[in-house]
Amino acid sequence: MGISKTDEDWMQHALSLADKAEAMGEVPVGAVLVKDGQMAGEGWNQPITLHDPSAHAEVMAIRNAGKAIENYRLPNTTLYVTLEPCTMCSGLMIHSRIQRIVFGAYDPKTGAAGSVFDTLIDERHNHTIEVVGGILETECSNHLKAFFKKRRAQKKG
Repeated sequence: MGISKTDEDWMQHALSLADKAEAMGEVPVGAVLVKDGQMAGEGWNQPITLHDPSAHAEVMAIRNAGKAIENYRLPNTTLYVTLEPCTMCSGLMIHSRIQRIVFGAYDPKTGAAGSVFDTLIDERHNHTIEVVGGILETECSNHLKAFFKKRRAQKKG
């Protein structure tokens, strides 16, 4: 039997995926979907690269997992993402029947897992999702802050 990964371990993997997004000139957000302790899908932000406003890290991870599992429903899974999901991604998680979301940095502008909206736990939906926020929050937040600081400096220069 293999060693079980912790929430922090999976978040570290999501951070490595955020690096892939940054290398492509995208906002550095990474996501990994886990089922039964194994990675089912991963993704990173690619809306600029793919010319697709829906190509958020969560969407890419869920799409990849659906293909791998061969099902559009993803029960008993946990999605790890470096930034609190937006309303679009939260809606997708609800429709996918994801059980649990673990995110790093809070998003005080568009966060839909408690910061601005509480989409995932709203019992008016036919499915609610367990939410755990702030895992490796400082590391995830610093990753994003450094990216935007660098981007602002490039625009000035």
